[in-house]
Amino acid sequence: MKFETDYIEKLAKIIADNELTEISLEDGEQAITIRKDLPEVTMTAAPVAAPAAVSAPVSAAPAQAPAAAPEAPAPKGKAITSPMVGTFYASPSPDAEPFVEVGKTISEGDVVCIIEAMKLMNEIKSEHSGKVVQICVKNGDPIEFGQVLMYVE
Repeated sequence: MKFETDYIEKLAKIIADNELTEISLEDGEQAITIRKDLPEVTMTAAPVAAPAAVSAPVSAAPAQAPAAAPEAPAPKGKAITSPMVGTFYASPSPDAEPFVEVGKTISEGDVVCIIEAMKLMNEIKSEHSGKVVQICVKNGDPIEFGQVLMYVE
């Protein structure tokens, strides 16, 4: 089966309509990958880039520099990062208590959040034990692969 132009255009529309950055399909020996490169994706793709992304707006807005400066060194401990692109949810349902809060002690393997990706709810489990010292994203925020979700100390 040969990939038709109409089929490729439909895949591109799926990416645009669902705010995806990449889609890959295989059919026998043929495969196709379509990527949508966005400037903010490259800034947040690696956990190391997250602090740099925070400091960029600070230099652009000098009035906020004193307020944001104490937050930059605050992250300490081990980072729990997103294993996928999706939407962050802090609780299993809108009316339920969050999985974790700042100050809560968690163990390795505890569910810390849900990431919705392509209509699937994926439970994210902690790779570290300790106390949650910072939650870096808000409920409903779109997140990228490798983005820091929270820090555990």
